Amino acid sequence: MGNEKLTIHVLSDSLGETADMVARAAASQFPADVFELERLPRISTRRQLRDLVMAHCKASCIFFYTFAKEELRSEMRLVAEDFDACAVDVLGPAVAALAGASDTSPSQEAGVVRRTDQGYFHWLEAVEYAVKHDDGRNPEGLAGADVVLIGVSRTSKTPLSMYLGFKGFRTANVPLAKGSAPPHELFDVDPKRVFGLTCDADLLARIRTQRMSELGAYARGYADREAVERELEEARRVMRTIGCLVVRTNDRAIEETAHEIIRYLGR
Repeated sequence: MGNEKLTIHVLSDSLGETADMVARAAASQFPADVFELERLPRISTRRQLRDLVMAHCKASCIFFYTFAKEELRSEMRLVAEDFDACAVDVLGPAVAALAGASDTSPSQEAGVVRRTDQGYFHWLEAVEYAVKHDDGRNPEGLAGADVVLIGVSRTSKTPLSMYLGFKGFRTANVPLAKGSAPPHELFDVDPKRVFGLTCDADLLARIRTQRMSELGAYARGYADREAVERELEEARRVMRTIGCLVVRTNDRAIEETAHEIIRYLGR
């Protein structure tokens, strides 16, 4: 292979976002210089599919594909065999499993997942809510939140809020700053919808030191280990008063913390 990257060609009769995400997740298990992705969307005919594969299949052919229509999946299997290509059907097996389990036939309609419906508008509203209620803004709207995140600075409140928003949860986050009382509206929210974010004081001090270095700024006591511990303890007192679930964010991906919150809400 030398130093040349292998190209994963993503084929779809829609936009190819699903196959693209799966291909990226698989490629992330390897060094960054091994694979690159190329998306080939909006394929609608067998002839178009065969021509694209012929044009892009070189020494080593790798295709990830999502076709809603069985005729295109069948054609892809034939084309892959003709060109001795590695082809991964991302959608087909899942659709077949659901069809068998439910004893119903799939629609074979491309792009259905992106159809503009009530689900889409609910998702859009959740994203807009997260943006509008970031970092303690508009506390009068906390009563309408599905999730309220609280915690001191640099405990991942904003990225977690945005992630949950994209998952369809109306999420607000409220900073707990030393010497500053939280908004009174926070104490009127159902404690089951409030989540306190915390982490190890040493780690938080390092994160804050790095952040100040990146910004070229200085704030007295912001990254001092003892000051951070006092700030965390004050935040824990607020969390105990509310009676909310406390979630540690130490060395955890945003997705992992979000899924813990989602699982709790599902109970």
